[in-house]
Amino acid sequence: MPRTKHPDNAPELLSSVSVARLPSRPLDSHKGDFGHVLVVGGDLGTGGAVLLSAEAALRCGAGLVSVATRPEHVSASLSRLPEVMCLGVSSANQLMAVLERASVLVVGPGLGQAAWGRSLLSAVANAQQAQVWDADALNLLAQAPLALPSASILTPHPGEAARLLGVGTEAVQADRPGAARKLARRHDSICVLKGAGTLVAAPDGRLALCARGHPAMAGAGLGDVLTGVLAALLAQGLDAWQAACLGVWLHACAGERLGIKGRGLAASDLVPTIRELLEEHSACQA
Repeated sequence: MPRTKHPDNAPELLSSVSVARLPSRPLDSHKGDFGHVLVVGGDLGTGGAVLLSAEAALRCGAGLVSVATRPEHVSASLSRLPEVMCLGVSSANQLMAVLERASVLVVGPGLGQAAWGRSLLSAVANAQQAQVWDADALNLLAQAPLALPSASILTPHPGEAARLLGVGTEAVQADRPGAARKLARRHDSICVLKGAGTLVAAPDGRLALCARGHPAMAGAGLGDVLTGVLAALLAQGLDAWQAACLGVWLHACAGERLGIKGRGLAASDLVPTIRELLEEHSACQA
C-alpha cells in the first residue's frame, strides 16, 4: 500500500474534553431503555473471549446482555456471569430468534474460522443492527467480503488490518492513518486501528488519535474487553463515531491507570476500572 500523507487533516487528539458523554439517567429508568447487546463467538477452546466482551458490555451500562456461543460453554458462562443470558448454538438457525431481539451485535471474539464461525458470521452480517466486528470476524471478512450494516465498527489490530487490505503488516504500520481511513471508506464503517496510538477513522475522513495507554496492556483479551465497551456505548444511544472515540479513550485510560502496577495486567482487570472512569466522565445520576 503506497504511503499517503494527510497534512491538512491531522487527527483529533482524544481527551476528556473531546469525547462524548453519556446522558445521566432519569429516576424512572428501566433496563429496556439502554439496549440489548448480543455477543456472538466462543468456539471450542476460546470460550472466554465472549465472556470478556459480555462482562465489559454489562459493566458499561448496557440494559441487557446476551451471549451466543458453543453449547459446551453455557454452564461455565452462567457460573461466571449469571446476569448474562447465555444461549448455546450449534448452527446459525438457532441464532435467529435472539438476533431479532438484540439492538447491538458483537461478533468475532473467539469465533474461530471453521464452519461454525462462518455460518454465525453470515447470519450476523445479514442483520441490520449496529455491529462491532473483531478478531476472527475480521479474518473471515478478509477471506470473503461481506457488506456490513452502516454505523458498524471494525476493530482490527495491524495484522488484521493488513489482511483486510491485502498488504503486509509493515505497510499498515508505515501509514497507520492511511490504512485506517482506507478501511473505514471500504467498509463504510468506523475503523478502530488498535496498537500504540490507536486511531479512529470514519468514512468521511475524520480521524482521531488516542495517545493514552501503557505497555502493560500488551496481552491477550484486552481487545475483547474493548468490543464490549463499544457495544454498550452504542446500546445507550451514542453513534458509532462517538462510541468508538469514547470507548477507545476509556479503555486506554484504564490500562494506563492499572499499568503503573507493572506487568501481568489481565484483560478482566480493566473492566471495573473502565466502569469507574465512565462514571467519573459521565455520571449515571445527575
